[in-house]
Amino acid sequence: MFEYILRLLPALLSGLEVTLKVFFLTLVISIPLGILVALGRLSKIKPLVFLVELYIWVMRGTPLLLQIVVIFFGLPIVGITFDRFPAAILAFVLNYAAYFGEIFRGGIESIDKGQYDAAKVLGFTPAKTFTRIILPQMIKIVLPSVANEVITLVKDTSLVYVVGLGELLRAGKIASNRDASLVPLIVVGVFYLALTAVLTAVFQKLEDRYSYFQ
Repeated sequence: MFEYILRLLPALLSGLEVTLKVFFLTLVISIPLGILVALGRLSKIKPLVFLVELYIWVMRGTPLLLQIVVIFFGLPIVGITFDRFPAAILAFVLNYAAYFGEIFRGGIESIDKGQYDAAKVLGFTPAKTFTRIILPQMIKIVLPSVANEVITLVKDTSLVYVVGLGELLRAGKIASNRDASLVPLIVVGVFYLALTAVLTAVFQKLEDRYSYFQ
């Protein structure tokens, strides 16, 4: 059994590499974009608010799998073509930025409005008020929700199979079908559990760090 698992590892580790690339790129791009989405949603410019709300409605109202399919297989119909990996990243980023945007919006709106007035009295610019006062408190408030989305993202990376990318779960399925064994899928499950355990620990540390914003 142990020797069989060792033989599986090269293919599974190759799939894990793709999974981690999709995960980290999505996270690094979608979180800052989510903050911009939240600010756009809270803007006083009505056409901008309408466009942001429409974007969020579409992204949250349709399955991520469908969005990947539309970007990779649908956009070439109108002359816009992406390679497999960029198409998957684009779909993931647009989808998760919408979810993060709504989470961040809720966090920002939950902060007492009096803090904005206090910052104005102290001479803070709107940008400085946001980065120094609002953003740290917002992070504390939204961390549990963000943690849930990040852990969901780990599992959602398996959807890139639809454009032919060899991520972790696909590598496990191929080995399982080839060898008529559930062992590859069990090993894949262990990989996913390990990733989520690490992420849970990281977010717990972050929550402890921001605990002074009680």
